[in-house]
Amino acid sequence: MIATMILAAGVGSRVGADRPKQFVDILGKPVLAYTIEIFQKHPEVDIIEVVCHAEWMDYLKEMLKKYNLNKVQWVVHGGNTFQESVINGANYLKDKIAQDDYVLIQYGAAPFTSGKIVTDVIRIMKEKGSAVTGTPCYQLLGTKDGDESRKWVDRDKYVQIACPYGFKYGYLLDIYKRAEEKGLLETIEPHTTSLMYALGDNLNLAYGDQTNIKITTKEDLEMFEGYAMRLSKNKNNKLFL
Repeated sequence: MIATMILAAGVGSRVGADRPKQFVDILGKPVLAYTIEIFQKHPEVDIIEVVCHAEWMDYLKEMLKKYNLNKVQWVVHGGNTFQESVINGANYLKDKIAQDDYVLIQYGAAPFTSGKIVTDVIRIMKEKGSAVTGTPCYQLLGTKDGDESRKWVDRDKYVQIACPYGFKYGYLLDIYKRAEEKGLLETIEPHTTSLMYALGDNLNLAYGDQTNIKITTKEDLEMFEGYAMRLSKNKNNKLFL
């Protein structure tokens, strides 16, 4: 089984909206609905869990009905931090999936992710037990030294890490168990991948591209609106390549 945990508990204050960014409407539909649809439509994803902001639970349940997002079987309260939300979501699954099943983790405000990306994360996850989306750095990179940049950085030695992350479920639980034992949960933020680096684990890289961004700013929302308009016009768009 492959389950997807979609994180929708954040506040997203940098967007400057009157609601969390994952619930902002784009072309009349919440960002979160677009994100869930990526996994709703993916043939290899069996079931979805949404970890939600406590004040938006009722709104979420109505949204799921409205858009017929029937792969969503579980709605779980989120935490105050990314780590708490993932832990809540992972713990909720303990009597629902097996240790050898798989879990994808996706930000609720990451609606640009393509089916091609999800497919490759699943492929690498099944081969190696875990996977993350890795996007090459295409722009020139340099150090940030105050208001100046004094050194060139070889971009070929770096990669941008994005969601979805994929894990064998037992391994995901083990990451958080070891992190708690080492006292890392209070000091390492904000990603599961940050914990993996701190624990000395390797990140297995799957396909990524520059469109796969997480909405963080008002400009990102405007960019997604244009993207959504293009998709709505292209009725022959093939999600899975």
